[in-house]
Amino acid sequence: MDLILASTSPYRRALLERLGVPFRSVAPPVDEEALKAELAGAAPRELAERLAITKAAAIGAIEPDAIVIGGDQLVALDGSILGKPGTVERAVAQLEAMSGRSHLLITALAVRHGEKSYAHTDVTTLTLRPLTPDQIRRYVEADRPLDCAGSYKLEARGIALFERIESDDHSAIVGMPLIALTTILRTLGFEIP
Repeated sequence: MDLILASTSPYRRALLERLGVPFRSVAPPVDEEALKAELAGAAPRELAERLAITKAAAIGAIEPDAIVIGGDQLVALDGSILGKPGTVERAVAQLEAMSGRSHLLITALAVRHGEKSYAHTDVTTLTLRPLTPDQIRRYVEADRPLDCAGSYKLEARGIALFERIESDDHSAIVGMPLIALTTILRTLGFEIP
């Protein structure tokens, strides 16, 4: 079976590799910024789900016989979306805003195979410790989480920023809920493990 990950994210690729199934990674021809603008005002969960579905559908239209996995992840603080910071200054500002507070990490998954489609969304609640400006700057310099929504990498030193994480699937935090994905892939005939 031809399995395609509609993403070039190194985090999602590494997660899918853990399942031991052969797959290809293909960048979906989706203008995420245009879709975000079109859905301005949508709830963060709705936006993440639409992005995941759109990515899977875009590759599915090109490769109709393949099984396509799409995904998206957003951080929401008080209903506002915090994207990938891109700069040290924005990473510091995001962490300062979340310091001592809880936020949501929304990870949406969409799988398409022909006319069949499957979806799952994992919502994790994370609570940061109260952090000093020095702690935040040291962390950002150490992990360089500039390509991570919310400005942290839990799989690295970022774990030290948190006092509590409430999640049904910790792999969703890194970028893809493997428990749900494994269930879907088994339904489609994959033998895992």
